[in-house]
Amino acid sequence: MGSRIRTATSRAKYAAVGAAVGAAVGGLWSRNAASTGGALGGLAGATLAELKLGAGGIFADDEDESDDVAAETDGAG
Repeated sequence: MGSRIRTATSRAKYAAVGAAVGAAVGGLWSRNAASTGGALGGLAGATLAELKLGAGGIFADDEDESDDVAAETDGAG
């Protein structure tokens, strides 16, 4: 259970940082752009966190495949 809480907290941190950066950049133009930038930045941060931290993400798939290949080559020799 603690692992799930840590993962959720980490994802929330990425989303919050993305939203802050997006709002800051959008705020250079107008209030509406700040709102839109915050939303898009939060979405980008959450997506990045999911790719980096998710159990089914891109990086997890690569690790599983490399383990399978190593097991096949060890058994063939």
